[in-house]
Amino acid sequence: MIQMKKISLSICSCLFLAATAFAQQANSLTSQEKKDGWKLLFDGKSTKGWHTYRKDKAGAAWTVQDGALVFNSPSDKSEGGDLVTDKEYENYDLTLEWKISEGGNSGIIFGVKEDPKYGASYETGIEMQVLDNIKAEDRHYPNHLAGTLYDLIGSAEVSKPKAVGEWNQARILYNKGEITLWLNGVQTANVKIGSPEWLNLLAKSKFHDWEGFAKYPKGKIALQDHGHEVAFRNIKIKQL
Repeated sequence: MIQMKKISLSICSCLFLAATAFAQQANSLTSQEKKDGWKLLFDGKSTKGWHTYRKDKAGAAWTVQDGALVFNSPSDKSEGGDLVTDKEYENYDLTLEWKISEGGNSGIIFGVKEDPKYGASYETGIEMQVLDNIKAEDRHYPNHLAGTLYDLIGSAEVSKPKAVGEWNQARILYNKGEITLWLNGVQTANVKIGSPEWLNLLAKSKFHDWEGFAKYPKGKIALQDHGHEVAFRNIKIKQL
């Protein structure tokens, strides 16, 4: 019996150490990732490298909690707004994790041009949707579901987010105008800007007459304030 207790304690200790090691890997790069050219866009401790769209720093609604960038809907709207990278990026592989609140809506917007003539990041940027597919108001449109290329490409068959409160893995490959999206390992969209398919999708979307939409190959990356609590972590980019 004593021997069995020792074995059980040993197993528990190993599991604890494994879980601890896994937790420590959040917001960090492996040696192989570093060799391959990956960079962290979020250090897990601060909003360094980010600011609210068309402002000089991150709004108070964006905080760092338990190693995640968290948006909490503020009573004062001036404290909110989309969070954007300080730098612009072109041709890259972007990976990150997100979790959404019940009924929540947000997005990862890329190709964003930060300019006084544009009032919001979505006026120029293309969005990968972040959504609670069960209770969010936007759930009724197939190309508005989690992981979709918002209002352009999407279906319930490939939109497979995890339950509210669990971390989802998102990937955006944006290379020479070609966009490929994955959610939890499942490809959710693929299209090339300017192709006949793209022009057809654009013509049917809400963006069909937006002057600046998807016009900037080099742009910033934004995390959307849609008024709902959302969290992001492990934000990594590899420029191609």
